[in-house]
Amino acid sequence: MELKLRRIIYGIIVGSVVALRVGPAEVVQAQSAPDRSSSFAVSWNRTLPTEARFIVLANFNSEAVLDQDTGLLWERSPRTVLADWKAARSSCLNRAIDGQRGWRLPSIVELTSLLDPSIQDSDAMLPVGHPFLNNPSGFYWSVSTDGESSKAWHLHLSNGHVHLTSKASTFKVWCVRGGSGADQ
Repeated sequence: MELKLRRIIYGIIVGSVVALRVGPAEVVQAQSAPDRSSSFAVSWNRTLPTEARFIVLANFNSEAVLDQDTGLLWERSPRTVLADWKAARSSCLNRAIDGQRGWRLPSIVELTSLLDPSIQDSDAMLPVGHPFLNNPSGFYWSVSTDGESSKAWHLHLSNGHVHLTSKASTFKVWCVRGGSGADQ
């Protein structure tokens, strides 16, 4: 019971800090990460406006974005170079942003969580006012393989379609940190 009470109090404090934020893509200092099993950290029964959903983190030299809908930390500037699946995985595993390692290729579910289905006929189906740089558009690898050893899922960011394709194909890489990290 005491642990639940601490989580509630922590949730109120975190909620108060978030409520004080103003302006889209504001740069803020990252706080200690809340327990991701807490319903106060990530809640699937709410929809945050873009300016509250994405927080550019000064602790990562403003090169990382916290998605408060999912609790995932994304590269702010996805790479524009193309890589095959193995090189894409390696690229994320070797990535360091402001000295912080632990980056990985996202699952297809995590990658599609960035999409705003109300956005149509654009370069990227990302929410209006998102803080990402380098014009994220095109095709992006995921770590998800669906049991096929020679194929993996990728996302076409322009229309939101996902496809299973050969790992020898070349697509863009967008690294993520946190979450389950499981091959989904």
